[in-house]
Amino acid sequence: MPIALSFPRLNLTPIRQLATGFALVLVSLHAQADFGFDDVAERARQLAARPHVAATVALPAELKGLDYDQYRDIRFKPERALWRKEALPFELMFFHLGKFQTQPVAINEVVAGQARHIAFDRQNFDYGRNKLSPGSWGDLGFAGFRVHYALNNPAYKDELVVFLGASYFRALGKGQHYGLSARGLGIDTVGGSGEEFPRFTEFWIERPAPQATTLVIHALLDSPRSTGAYRFTLRPGDATVVDVQARVFLRAGVSTLGLAPLTSMFQHGENQPRVNDFRPEVHDSDGLMVATGEGEWLWRPLVNPKQMLVTSFAMRELKGFGLMQRDRVHANYEDTEARYEQRPSAWVEPVGSWGPGRVELMQLPTPDETDDNIVAYWVPERAPTPGQPINFAYRLHLQGDQQQRPPTGWAVQTRRGHGFVAREQVRDPNEVQYVVDFDGPALRALPADAVVKAVVTAGTNARVVERNAYRNAVTGTWRMTVRATRLQPALPAELRAFLQTGDHALTETWTTIIPSE
Repeated sequence: MPIALSFPRLNLTPIRQLATGFALVLVSLHAQADFGFDDVAERARQLAARPHVAATVALPAELKGLDYDQYRDIRFKPERALWRKEALPFELMFFHLGKFQTQPVAINEVVAGQARHIAFDRQNFDYGRNKLSPGSWGDLGFAGFRVHYALNNPAYKDELVVFLGASYFRALGKGQHYGLSARGLGIDTVGGSGEEFPRFTEFWIERPAPQATTLVIHALLDSPRSTGAYRFTLRPGDATVVDVQARVFLRAGVSTLGLAPLTSMFQHGENQPRVNDFRPEVHDSDGLMVATGEGEWLWRPLVNPKQMLVTSFAMRELKGFGLMQRDRVHANYEDTEARYEQRPSAWVEPVGSWGPGRVELMQLPTPDETDDNIVAYWVPERAPTPGQPINFAYRLHLQGDQQQRPPTGWAVQTRRGHGFVAREQVRDPNEVQYVVDFDGPALRALPADAVVKAVVTAGTNARVVERNAYRNAVTGTWRMTVRATRLQPALPAELRAFLQTGDHALTETWTTIIPSE
C-alpha cells in the first residue's frame, strides 16, 4: 500500500506581494534614473535604424519675411535669462527663429537628473520696432542658445559659448573675441556628392550647482546619413576647455567622415598681402598646426587660393591639431573694431587613441572676411559600418596669448616676396621667395657661434633654388629664406623646411603650399 505523504500548504501571497513590491521599487528606481549621455546615445541609435525624416517647419510668414536688420532687432531680455533669479554662476539666453534661422531646436533643462522641456515664451524677447503678432505663434522652439559666465569680470557675465545653426558652436577664453567655429561632425566636406551638414536637433543642459565652475550640455545630432550623441563639458578660464564625448552612427556610407571639424576665415596676411586694404592682415586663423604620434610637429600657413585647395597629413597616430591665431599683435591687423589679434586659437587634443587617419585641410577662395573659407578635421582611416557606433572623445582648447606650441621652436611669421632686385638681374617669373622667422627655447639656448642650417625639400612641382638661415640681430629670432621655382605655374607646389644644428632639429616643420596662379 502506498504511503501518502502530506505537506502543509504554503501561503505564497506575502512572497508574491514582496516580489511585486520589489519589482515596483526597481521600476521606480529605473524611472528615476538620472538623465545622461547614454539616454541621448540610445535615442541616436534608434534614429539611425530608421530612414531620416526631414523636419517640417511651419515658421510664421512674418518671421520668414524679416530682413537682416529686422531680425537683429529681436533680442532676448537679459533680465529673463535662465538661472539669473537663482544667482547661479552660469546663465542661458535663447535665439529667436527668423530670417536665415528657420530650423527650430528643442531645449531642455536637467534638474536633479530629470529633464524638462523649456517652452518658447514671447515675453522673454524684445521685438524692437518690428510689428509682429507673437501671441499667435505657439511654442516655436528656439534657433539656438548662448551661455553666459563671469569670464572677464566677476561683476558681469560675458558670452562664453554659442550653439547656433547646424552643429556649429563657438566658445571663448578670457580676453578673447569670437572668431573661428567648431562643429559636431563633417560629412563629405571633400569628395562625395556634396557636403552634408548634420544639425543638433535637441539639447539637454544640466542646471549647475551654486558654486559650479563647469557646465554640462548634451546634444542629439541628426542628418540624412548620420545620428549622434554628444556631451560637452565647459570649463571656462584663461584658455577655456570644452571636453567632448561623442557616439556617432551612420545610416549610410560616406566618402569623408570629419571628426572635430574647425571652421575659420583667412582673407589675407603677411604671406599673401592685399593691395587695396589698409589692414595688413585679415584672418581668424593664420595656420594649421599638427602634432603626430611620431613626435613631428607641422605648421602650414593658411592661404586664400584662387580655387579650392585640399591638402592632408596622414599618420598612424594623432596627438593634436588646430587652427591657430599665432599673430597676436594689434599693429599687424590695425582693425580697431574686429580685433583679429584677440581671436582664439582652437587646439583639438584627442582623448585616447584615434588610430590611423589624416588631418585634412580645405581652403576656399573668399573675396572678403564675411565668409568662412577654411576647414580642418580628422578623417579616420576606416569609417564605421552603417549602424555600428564610432566612439571618440577630445578636449577643445580655446587659447589666447598662451597657446599650444611645439617643445623646440616654431614659425612666428611667414612672408612671401622679394626685396631689392638690381635692374640687370632677370628673375624667373615662376620663382617665389619666402622669409620665415623662427623662435623658441631650442633656438634661444644656442651659443653665439652656433651653426644652423635650413633643411628644405620640395614637392614634385617645385625646385629649391636657394636656402639660408641666420640669426635676426634685431629680434633675436632666427630667419630662414627660401627661393623656389614652380615647374608648372598652373598647379600648386609644396615646400617643407625646418632649422637644424648638427643632427638635431631645432623647430617644427614649416610646410607651405604655393597656390596655383
